[in-house]
Amino acid sequence: MRPDLTSELQDLLASRIALLDGAMGTTIRDYEIDETGARGKRFADAPKDLLNNGDILSLTRPETIGDIHKRFLEAGSDIIETNTFSATTLSQAEFFVEDPREQGGRKDPSFFQEILENEFLRTLAEDLNLESTRLAREQADRLSEESGSRRYVAGAIGPLTLSLTNAPDHDDPSFRPITFDQVRESYLHQARALVEGGCDLLLIETIFDSLNAKAALVAIQELFVEKGSSLPVIVSAAVGSGGATLISAQRISAFWIAIQHVQPLAVGLNCCEGPDVLRPFVAELADSVDCFTSCYPNAGLPNPLAPTGFDLGPDDMAACMGEFAKSGLLNIAGGCCGNTPGHLAAIAGAVRKHAPRHRPPTTA
Repeated sequence: MRPDLTSELQDLLASRIALLDGAMGTTIRDYEIDETGARGKRFADAPKDLLNNGDILSLTRPETIGDIHKRFLEAGSDIIETNTFSATTLSQAEFFVEDPREQGGRKDPSFFQEILENEFLRTLAEDLNLESTRLAREQADRLSEESGSRRYVAGAIGPLTLSLTNAPDHDDPSFRPITFDQVRESYLHQARALVEGGCDLLLIETIFDSLNAKAALVAIQELFVEKGSSLPVIVSAAVGSGGATLISAQRISAFWIAIQHVQPLAVGLNCCEGPDVLRPFVAELADSVDCFTSCYPNAGLPNPLAPTGFDLGPDDMAACMGEFAKSGLLNIAGGCCGNTPGHLAAIAGAVRKHAPRHRPPTTA
């Protein structure tokens, strides 16, 4: 486990706006990888298509993932995310295990317990997190040495396709397909490999269900107790136009109350419908929290006719994020879906003209 760099990162975020990276999935499109290329030799006989499993490319196309990290770092990223958005046993099962509903069954806790105990999936998740962290670490360390300015690796912990909050069966509102402890165990398995791989911090991102996020946070706290040490944690939610997490429907203030006990390095918003939709909620967040803030929106709405698949170009994103920074809302800025290294470079140029948000003193 790497040293706890909380103090160093606090100094960075207090001195200037730090840059996260952009969209791994969007940038992968530049490489025109086909199904055969995504599978590689290891997964040549996989039962389902793997082309949309971007995490698998850390194992089958490591040179591609390493090059993407390199491009974002050269564009100005201070922090790059590991390619592990879906690198849990539960998420990877979507690509390798038959859905019981196709045979008239259903997904329930007994089904997901088998997933958690599946040795193929457990080994796969470990390999994905270890190799993804290695690839990011290699590029971050290389550019740190070349530039004389330290770059950091965030272990990315994404959402699941499962919700602990909402009932999937309207005829049985008490039924949940998976338990809190099962989600916690899956996240603990991922976090342990990310930490072993050498990340500098952990980033729980694109939260659409606050209870899922709580399971991830509990897992991380258990891991820190297990290791006898800790790392900085950033928590980032996805909100709808009404300002609530998309499934659990918590407002910004309630979301902060639910997570503030873990004393995150930063809390923020990402993904969503674009920076214009996020603007009022980023402002609300900046007024509500006593830690640092982050924001990395999508490049507008999806648009299959646009070069990146999203509406907003680099100049558009730079203008929006520059205004966020000028208004004193940000400590960390970046881009989510649709944001390429070109977008990130434009965002970097816009936000670094402005001072970071002043973090209010802790009231506890």
